[in-house]
Amino acid sequence: MIEAGLSAFAAIILAGGQATRLGGADKASIEIDGRTLLDRALESVIDASEVVVVGHPVPTDRPVTFVLEDPRHGGPAAGLLTGRDSLLRRFPTLAVLAVDMPHLTASTFRRLHEGAVGHEGAALVGADGRRQLAYVLETARLDAVRPDREGQHNLSMKALLAPFDLADVRQVGREAQDIDTWTDLRDAAAESETGDR
Repeated sequence: MIEAGLSAFAAIILAGGQATRLGGADKASIEIDGRTLLDRALESVIDASEVVVVGHPVPTDRPVTFVLEDPRHGGPAAGLLTGRDSLLRRFPTLAVLAVDMPHLTASTFRRLHEGAVGHEGAALVGADGRRQLAYVLETARLDAVRPDREGQHNLSMKALLAPFDLADVRQVGREAQDIDTWTDLRDAAAESETGDR
């Protein structure tokens, strides 16, 4: 159970998806208003003591560990577990996020940590009531429920996190918006230009 007070945490950024609806483009390198999606994701976890990016290495201004999910293209859950195994140190909690959510901020993860107190984690919930790929998770609980390596292939995040007691934290503004298509990217770029976030 997560206790009050923001302690040191690690962040795992999931950037290894195949982006099929974007023609296989590397989402981490896509730019909005001159900043890559990875740069934006890194900024949202600026409070993290250690960061692992699950995806192909690209230049960053912040020291991070890059790793490819095992098994390859095994999905977000496999990426999360690979990222967890790649951490150099152990932390009580993990911030987990998809690289394609440009409106996440450090405030988002502070709210998720606050919401997780007394639970085993917290999930960002969009306007439609669905959980998005932005979480704070108790590391010990993740280690306790994870399947063996063979069970990680095509394991859904929903199935992996089903045993967790997760608090739902409602989005503020456009935090839950993600970039899955070129239309999503165009809309996000237009919003960025007008300051409508």
